[in-house]
Parts: sequence; C-alpha cells; structure tokens
Amino acid sequence: MENWIKAGKIAAECLNYGCEMAKPGARLLDIAEKIEAKIKESGAKPAFPVNLSLNELAAHYTPSSNDETILKAEDLLKIDVGVHVEGYIGDCARTVGDDIELIKASEACLNAAIPLCTPGRKLKEIGKAIAEAAKEHNLITIRNLSGHGITQFDLHCGLSIPNFDNGDETALKEGAIIAIEPFVTRGNAARVSEGKPSGIYGLIRAKPVRDINARKMLGFIANEYSSLPFASRWLEKEFPKVKFYIQLLLKESILHSYPQLYESSRGKVSQAEHTILVKEKPVILTKI
Repeated sequence: MENWIKAGKIAAECLNYGCEMAKPGARLLDIAEKIEAKIKESGAKPAFPVNLSLNELAAHYTPSSNDETILKAEDLLKIDVGVHVEGYIGDCARTVGDDIELIKASEACLNAAIPLCTPGRKLKEIGKAIAEAAKEHNLITIRNLSGHGITQFDLHCGLSIPNFDNGDETALKEGAIIAIEPFVTRGNAARVSEGKPSGIYGLIRAKPVRDINARKMLGFIANEYSSLPFASRWLEKEFPKVKFYIQLLLKESILHSYPQLYESSRGKVSQAEHTILVKEKPVILTKI
C-alpha cells in the first residue's frame, strides 16, 4: 500500500505540473518529456508514455521525438499521466482548454462515480451514474472506452469500469485498485475508432529472435518496462534503427502497437481520471 500511495501522489503532482505547462505556444514534446523527467526525479518511473491527446483524439497520442506540434488557444488537450513504484501504479488525467462546459462535464462524471467505488457495488451502477452526469450537461460519454482495474505491473487487469449502464452485474471487491476514467464528447457517435499508430507499444511475450540487435532491444524492453506500455522515442538513444527493430518484433507478435483513438464523428473529447482504492469510504490515490 505504501507504493500505491507514493505512485498516486507522484502521478497527481506530475499531472498538475503538466497542466501548468499546457499553455498556447507550448510544444507537446516538451510537455511530455518534462513530465516524464519529473516522474523520474521524484523516485518513480512512467507507467506509460505521457498521453497528450488533442481535440477529437481521445487517447493514445504521445509525441514522437521529432514532433513539432504546438498547442493552440482553441485546442482541447487531455493530459494522461501514469506512474509506477515497483510496478504499483497511479493513473490520472485532466483536460485543459477553453471548452469549459465539456471539461466540467467530464469532471462531473468522475465526481459522480467516485463515491460509488465501494465493496459490492455493481459496475453497471457506476456506468449509469457517469452517463447521467454527462446527460445533465447535454453531452454523452464514449461507450467503447472505460475505466479499468489495476494490479502490480498490469495497467488493465481485466476489470472494465463502464462509462454507461452496460448491464454488468460484476461487483467491486474491497481493497481493489481501479481507475475511473470518463470520456465525454460533443460528437454524436458515442464511440472511438482506431487511427494511426501512436508510437506506443507493449510487450506481449518475449521469445527468441534471430537478429542480434532486435534481441538486445527486446531484452532491454523486458527488463526496463516489463508488461507496461512504452514509447519508441524512449529507445532511440539506446538503439539505432529503432523503428526497423520494432517492426521485426511486431511481425513476430512479440510487441503490440497501440493505435491512436479518435471520436468517430470527429467531435471534441474531454477526459478526467483518478485511481481509487475500493473501500466503504473510497480513497482517491491520485489526489494531492
């Protein structure tokens, strides 16, 4: 529990730090790299690459090493930060920008769900509360994105916390760690579609590979990131021709590539997220 608490505290602090930097004119790559550096300076490691998803992109955008994207005044930016201490993870997100109503809606959805994170609570009840909070703002939630259970070195452990009433009768158990993660949109699709590769990857399983350099990189990935997502830009200083070796590992089904996720009708999306310890009085681990 000490590590869960530490990871959550660092994640919250680093999210605040990122939000302070997210001003018009800021370069997304600078924001991501500074947040990731602060995580390490705080005695932890990133649990996944900082996600900086703009406008209709809901998730899985992290800047590449040559990304020159500049934040504009009209942009809606979702900052999603993950931190781990010995594999124990804090995961939190916030949205910044000038669409105040959309941002308020996602925060309202999160606040409606948190008190329900109690032992015995059915997942469908949490989803219903989230969707109803969005409806109060005349907005809708994205149905094929959800919150998730978290265990050591496993960011998505199989438990999905819906953002609508999906009829799931599964009940929460005391002591579980979950992420509540509403996505609210001005679009009309209520779902996301897969887009371009994000530059974010995850290890499926390690197995022998013929190429010696790909083998070395695979060993580094397994030792450094375990099953947690990582960015190709993290490897570029260690390994020349990273993209080539990643393609080899993808072809062998050793790595998984995460696609960018965009709202299917191209509506703007707002996100809010906290990591919660399920108790009779739920504990927000990613709250300062």
